[in-house]
Amino acid sequence: MVKFVSLATLVCALSVTTVSAKEMQDHNQMMNHGDGHLMDMDGGMVMGQNTDTLPGGCDKIAATKEITVHAGHKYSEKFPGTMFAFDQQEFQFEPCTKLTVHFINEDEIRHQWMMHGLPKYLYPKGMFHLEVSGPGKVSGTLILPPGDKTYLVHCDIAQHMEKGMKAQLKVGKGSEDLPSIPGVTAAIFPDDYSGRPYDPKLDAPAPSSAVVAPVVAAAPAPAPVADDSIVSGTTVIGLAIGFIAAPWLAKRFKGMSAGEIVATVLEQIAHGVGYVMQLIGKLIKMVSGKNVIALPDK
Repeated sequence: MVKFVSLATLVCALSVTTVSAKEMQDHNQMMNHGDGHLMDMDGGMVMGQNTDTLPGGCDKIAATKEITVHAGHKYSEKFPGTMFAFDQQEFQFEPCTKLTVHFINEDEIRHQWMMHGLPKYLYPKGMFHLEVSGPGKVSGTLILPPGDKTYLVHCDIAQHMEKGMKAQLKVGKGSEDLPSIPGVTAAIFPDDYSGRPYDPKLDAPAPSSAVVAPVVAAAPAPAPVADDSIVSGTTVIGLAIGFIAAPWLAKRFKGMSAGEIVATVLEQIAHGVGYVMQLIGKLIKMVSGKNVIALPDK
């Protein structure tokens, strides 16, 4: 009987050890599908890898860096209200850096380390993407673009980013901090753990104090004066700006084809429009305030 109990105890101990041990798979034998797309049948994937092509505006590799990023549920414990997280929430490198990322997933589910906003003429869909299904490690390399810009890094699995798995990567000085990065920037919609029920009196919007200005009829605008000069002031200013910007543009688009130049220009215009829309949104938010509109009583 004693022998049987001892044997059962040994089996249980071995079972517990086997369950608690987590095997980390190193995905280093992936198939190359072209265009920087590597993958294997065990759930490891790299998309947008670039080890040698310089982005437009980079004359050479400025530096060669490596980072190791861990992903998992345990890294979210220090951020209340989150479920998943990376072990780092902010990265910073100088422009034109050749960066190798070693991504380690410590959970039993799929996680990603995905970087957005890269030049689309060089990175398909403007993305660099690492993915591991279950506990494992995968590595990929990219060359960061020139300029000062902040890029979003996150896990694109449904609800993983919303539950905390996101970070920001600054190239150079960065452009601006991204909102709702755990431990780095404030949340756009902060969580409320007070448990206080909704109260129409407390949560009702404050009365508007805006003063309506009287409507004054505007005087008719003077008729535009025709410009009879051969070269107008606008033309002179445009030519001056062109001569000043020419050396910078030549360096920025060095080595790029006409199609790549057009794609880059359109991408910059899109970023500019998006930035203007953000400013308009912030202005509207400042004017309207953050008060909650009270629901009508039934």
